[in-house]
Amino acid sequence: MKIVIAHNRYVSANPSGENTVVDLESRLLADAGVTVLPFQRSSDEIASLSKGQKALLPISPIYARTAQRELAALLESSRPDVLHLHNPYPLLSPWVIRTAHAHGVPVVHTVHNFRQVCANGLYFRDGHSCHDCLGKAYPYPAVQHSCYRGSKAQSALMATTLTVHRGTWHSVDRYLALTPAIADHLRSFGVSEAQITVKPNGVPDPGTHSQPGNGLLFVGRFSAEKGLNLLLDAWQRHPEGSLGTLRLIGDGPLLSSVTAAAAGRADIELLGRRTHDEVQDAMRSSAALVTPSTWDEVCPMVVVEALANGRPVLATAMGGLPFLVGSGSAAAGWTVPPEVDALAAVLPRVVAEAPGLATVARHRYEQKFSTTVTTAALLGVYEELIAARTVKR
Repeated sequence: MKIVIAHNRYVSANPSGENTVVDLESRLLADAGVTVLPFQRSSDEIASLSKGQKALLPISPIYARTAQRELAALLESSRPDVLHLHNPYPLLSPWVIRTAHAHGVPVVHTVHNFRQVCANGLYFRDGHSCHDCLGKAYPYPAVQHSCYRGSKAQSALMATTLTVHRGTWHSVDRYLALTPAIADHLRSFGVSEAQITVKPNGVPDPGTHSQPGNGLLFVGRFSAEKGLNLLLDAWQRHPEGSLGTLRLIGDGPLLSSVTAAAAGRADIELLGRRTHDEVQDAMRSSAALVTPSTWDEVCPMVVVEALANGRPVLATAMGGLPFLVGSGSAAAGWTVPPEVDALAAVLPRVVAEAPGLATVARHRYEQKFSTTVTTAALLGVYEELIAARTVKR
């Protein structure tokens, strides 16, 4: 089995969950005996482009000529079974889907965000959820609100890209929706049920442990959509020390607010940026993870890693978070509306119940998010498409 993995890597200066997923899946596929053919560009390359290449950069999301030429050469020389696309922007363009189809190669696309419809990919602007462009023949609200990189000009180009490639996206052979919420998003703009498979991201098994853990942990970007102010406001409603310690790992535009909160209370500990191993240690030292997002989170790796480490999760009922946490007897945590009253009310319960949910959290990881499970599901999708392609021939 030969699989082309197509991905525009995000700038290396900023941590990228998508880059991590691509690298991990590529390694796991190779371990499973798959011939992995990387077709990747990096946004780091933009700074070194020639003046002529930079002049063409604004239209590359619509049609990246160099990428299509290079991809066509790869497809002709290697004759892969499937092209698996992750992020196409800005140096690959969704046009790679058309190029693959022109060579008779089926396309799988993992949906990491909402950029089939939304210019900024988040369904979020000005501090609140936004679906204004959904269903529009031309997503003019994105231009009106400068949703892409804060620029009306760049937003107009991205809005045009979304319009041009609406049919391109509908032609994808199989979408990998990381959660049922993403599957709903795909259906909302006309993707058929037969084109969708729910296949979440997996993380490597960190192994089991017996640490009891205490206090709560937040890991993520210090920004409005991650709900950090929501969490801090909810925490302030409880007497200092009554909930244990709230540890905060990350960095971002709200750093000054976080710093002030930590300076004002001894039970808030600002840890700043940490390595992956240090984050794992912090998870095991804490009783539960808190993910209080106010946008429609897709499939944050930090939640899956918490479950792998036997840590339940308190999350807001946004996007894919309820699916990750689970429900009923399988619930490895708690979900609440993204409101300060609801979050403040549940915090004492989380502190009390978290130790009893460690085994449940670990079991949910093993059943849904272990790399053994997710890799088998991915291979199954490839095999279905290869079999369908053989029948067509």
